Amino acid sequence: LFHEDAIWRDLVAFTWNIRSIDGQAAIAATMEETFARAEPSGWRIVDGPEVEGEPDAAWLRFETALVSGFGRVVLQDGKAIRLMTMAEDIRGHEEPRGATRPRGTTHRADRDRQTWSEARDRRRARLGREDQPEVLIIGGGQGGLALGARLKALGVPALIVERNPRAGDSWRNRYRSLTLHDPVWYDHMPYLEFPETWPVFTPKDQMGDWLEAYALALDLDLWTGSQVLHARREGAGWAVTVRRGDGEEVTLTPRELVFATGAYGPPRAIDWPGAEAFQGALYHSSAHDDARRFAGKRAVVVGGGSSAHDVAVDLWEAGAEVTMVQRRPSIVVRSETLMELGFALYSEEAVRRGITVDWADRIGAALPYAAMAEGQRALYERIRLRDADYYARLAQAGYAFDFGEDETGLMLRALRTASGYYIDVGACSLIAEGQIAIASGAGVAEVLAQGLRLTDGRVLEADVIVACTGYQSMNEAVAGIVDRATADAVGPCWGLGSGVRGDPGPWQGELRNMWKPTAVEGLWFHGGNLALSRFNSRLLALQLKARSLGLPVVVEGRPASLDGSVEGASAAAQSGL
Repeated sequence: LFHEDAIWRDLVAFTWNIRSIDGQAAIAATMEETFARAEPSGWRIVDGPEVEGEPDAAWLRFETALVSGFGRVVLQDGKAIRLMTMAEDIRGHEEPRGATRPRGTTHRADRDRQTWSEARDRRRARLGREDQPEVLIIGGGQGGLALGARLKALGVPALIVERNPRAGDSWRNRYRSLTLHDPVWYDHMPYLEFPETWPVFTPKDQMGDWLEAYALALDLDLWTGSQVLHARREGAGWAVTVRRGDGEEVTLTPRELVFATGAYGPPRAIDWPGAEAFQGALYHSSAHDDARRFAGKRAVVVGGGSSAHDVAVDLWEAGAEVTMVQRRPSIVVRSETLMELGFALYSEEAVRRGITVDWADRIGAALPYAAMAEGQRALYERIRLRDADYYARLAQAGYAFDFGEDETGLMLRALRTASGYYIDVGACSLIAEGQIAIASGAGVAEVLAQGLRLTDGRVLEADVIVACTGYQSMNEAVAGIVDRATADAVGPCWGLGSGVRGDPGPWQGELRNMWKPTAVEGLWFHGGNLALSRFNSRLLALQLKARSLGLPVVVEGRPASLDGSVEGASAAAQSGL
């Protein structure tokens, strides 16, 4: 019933993993392996929104021995070309939502009554001492908070540790002019959507305040001003040393350890020759907060991604004389054009059509990454034609741009490398007008006492140099907290194995190590933008809930473990379930 080149995308329902299985033979083998255990039943077509370009398709519901599931099948010439299956709930342990929401109180007189706030205070006083979290989440940004909210709804004790003094500080601490580049409909958090009066593009301080309010409203267990010093495997779990804000060091013993530190690891080191001799200010973009102290100064911004463009604008607004060093071509698209053509599912028009954020997420999840290229090429061809004058002005100003090695544009580059793209919210207009100078096609050869020399021999004088040179992979954060061997055993996070620059093969089909079992038992990664965090927090929470319950799950396609064994039929025994 499948085409030879069909793709089955399974999100935890059958493989207890996030996998794309390519081709009829591989689909057959995986179904033969998983269906006998899963015992799927109750397949039925259900109502849902139509998807443009997919006339022969249907939304599905089904059950397995362990989960209730949701899916989509797309036919071509009477056979399945794509199938998506997704776990929605663990049967018998569904999220208490809607008609099954918690009652909150018992309406009777009780001399031993404990109020909600009393119960909360008692829980928090015991947490980390008499009571241990099953899941420790490192990072209190949108990823950590979204996962914490999902786990709380599922009844899994979880603690979020944030090194900043307040939830949301990861946004507040960034440069003053930052706003989200994605629209509000794309950025909702789980369970608590932005109000209808919320701005389309959220300023960073408002985003920080929203996250802080979110943690409070959803009663999440969160230690702020606290730092994870070290973690090590101990028995079936972890021993994790945390320094609290008052200096007390506490040892926690969670079973699961989740790194929710964003989409990246530590900043890339500035390793340019002569950097120590520079007489001005030289720092990585992660340290950029307020450009006003550089008014009237000569500023050089090295990089061609989102941070480089935003920092350049911040410096220009502060009154600095700005030059951007663009080492390689960037993918750039006007915000207005992308919102109209690329965010149709996440828009006010979509809401009017009845496409909620949950439906939009499902529509997106039903398209495997391997099948995205054709549609993205067509999208960027439309963008290129619509904004031809815009791109001509940028080219005339010396700005280097392309649409990716295979012309697939911004979204796929974000998934493959998380670098080298920009949604234009102002910087490129300044570049086209000559307000921000551009030096493209060359990197940094050396730093001089009062500037830098490029690899093509050009010399740029500067009082301040901002290195917008990106970040390391998330597994490098593991090296600093666990050890180097564990970080290397996990390997890099993010990327699809597409073979383009910065995303070496082999083909993965899904993002490396994200939201799914890794080669190290009990070690997980969760991150990405608000939309990715929102959707995938559910998939990760379901996996953690299953482990908490001790369900007999078998993980298909897990990477090789530390001892070299590969997860397969003996997965339940290896994981201790």
